[in-house]
Amino acid sequence: MRKIGLILSFVFACTLCFAQSGVRKLPVVNVKTLSGKTVSTGKLSNDGNPIIISFWATWCKPCVRELNAIAEVYDDWTDETGVKLVAVSIDDTRNTAKVGPFVNGKGWDYEVVLDANRDFSRAMSVNTVPHTFLLNGKGEIVWQHTNYVDGDEDELYEMVKKVANEKSIE
Repeated sequence: MRKIGLILSFVFACTLCFAQSGVRKLPVVNVKTLSGKTVSTGKLSNDGNPIIISFWATWCKPCVRELNAIAEVYDDWTDETGVKLVAVSIDDTRNTAKVGPFVNGKGWDYEVVLDANRDFSRAMSVNTVPHTFLLNGKGEIVWQHTNYVDGDEDELYEMVKKVANEKSIE
């Protein structure tokens, strides 16, 4: 009985901590740019505008389809909402040299970072790709989505507009 009481107390304490913590902030982890420079995810910002963080890999066909679909409308999205997309490659160290040429070949205008050791992925609880997050202007995670089917980018854009509009109201 005493054990059950301790477990219930622990669960209650954890629930209270989560309830008080509110919105989840972006974890601070080091990643690499395509040029090999180490940057902190804590430095990701967009002048108070929304940020999309998309975890992907060169070998992931749904990831590439999603990023291609967004690329077709990305200029309009940035013009209308100020959103910025950061594509986080989880390709391992053997394949990181292929990421830059792959991105250039696709013509993606996204900021691309490398998470070869998957520290950022683990910190964000990413278990499968694609996994897309939306941050508000304060760097708080306000929405996330896994996998991709054609048209999912429309749902993402609706969320981006909502977050951008909330900023303009503040």
